[in-house]
Amino acid sequence: MKKIMILFGTRPEAIKLVPVIQELRKYPRTFKIVICVTAQHRQMLDQVLEPFSIRPDYDLNVMQVNQKLTELTANILLSMEEVLKKERPDLVLVQGDTTTTFVEALSAFYHKISVAHIEAGLRTYNKFHPYPEEINRQLVSTLADLHFAPTDLAKKNLMKGGIDKSKIFVTGNTIVDALYMISRKIHNVNFLKEIDFQNEKLLLITAHRRENFGRPLTEICRAIKEIVRNNPEVEVIYPVHLNPSVQKTARKILGGVERVHLIKPLAYIDFLYLMSKCYLILTDSGGIQEEAPSFGKPVLVLREVTERPEAIMIGTAKLVGSNRNNIVNQAEILLYNKTAYNKMIKRVNPYGDGKASKRIVSTLKRVLRE
Repeated sequence: MKKIMILFGTRPEAIKLVPVIQELRKYPRTFKIVICVTAQHRQMLDQVLEPFSIRPDYDLNVMQVNQKLTELTANILLSMEEVLKKERPDLVLVQGDTTTTFVEALSAFYHKISVAHIEAGLRTYNKFHPYPEEINRQLVSTLADLHFAPTDLAKKNLMKGGIDKSKIFVTGNTIVDALYMISRKIHNVNFLKEIDFQNEKLLLITAHRRENFGRPLTEICRAIKEIVRNNPEVEVIYPVHLNPSVQKTARKILGGVERVHLIKPLAYIDFLYLMSKCYLILTDSGGIQEEAPSFGKPVLVLREVTERPEAIMIGTAKLVGSNRNNIVNQAEILLYNKTAYNKMIKRVNPYGDGKASKRIVSTLKRVLRE
């Protein structure tokens, strides 16, 4: 039996790892699973784990108010020391591009433990966009022994960076697995009953990335305010991230604005329902860029670059940055130009087919046996 330690800290990581955990659980004689969380966002993380009866074996609970990246990095590294010494897993499995992911891979390296990286190979080649995720991901690629790339483009990026082709496995993205797994549980959300979907157009907003803190987020919020004032048939729902910087900016500019609903972060199932009912999505989230194609929803990406260009390539998403005028113009084109809107509705997800977790676990069984 091989011991696999699965490490994560945020809600997006948890969402993408749940299908992998469920698949690994099918082989209790092959794998012993140890789950460790850093809980960077406690409430948002628990919303994902509880419905699937996933209880961490270790909860490092490193989150502190207004914590700097240097403090977070040091806290995770120190906390992982005793956990890895005690458990000595055969493999550490990490996902994505968070600081948790990078530091846990580094900690495993210090203890000479193999690392497998899910969602490997995404790149913008701009070290500050997304920040700090772009460099986190590149550093994990240097540390990892196995690379589970979601797309062929991600595989090419890894090979371009000198990664041995034999260590790269194209699996699809586990977010699509999660959508398939959770879709049957999606249900109506009570507060949406107030919205008249026949005569109103619901815009779903999420904006929380570090590179958008300050002026970019201010411009994004001002654009949302302008869109609502210009278009009386528009309703906006903005689940505001718990980060204090995001909360302060969003509530200062959008608080009290008619037809703008600033709400707490939703449980994932509720958020998926909201995504399924909205007319248009404006987001700086990476995960939503991957999820939206499955719902046939156009996405305006509130970033200058994206490490997920596949949706841009097939036309389901468009980069608009954080310039207020550009955001307003592009949103209003999709509000009124039906031809432009319909071109972005393609219920084809370029990120996977729902079988990524099976491919990952099958590869782990083979590689660890060898």
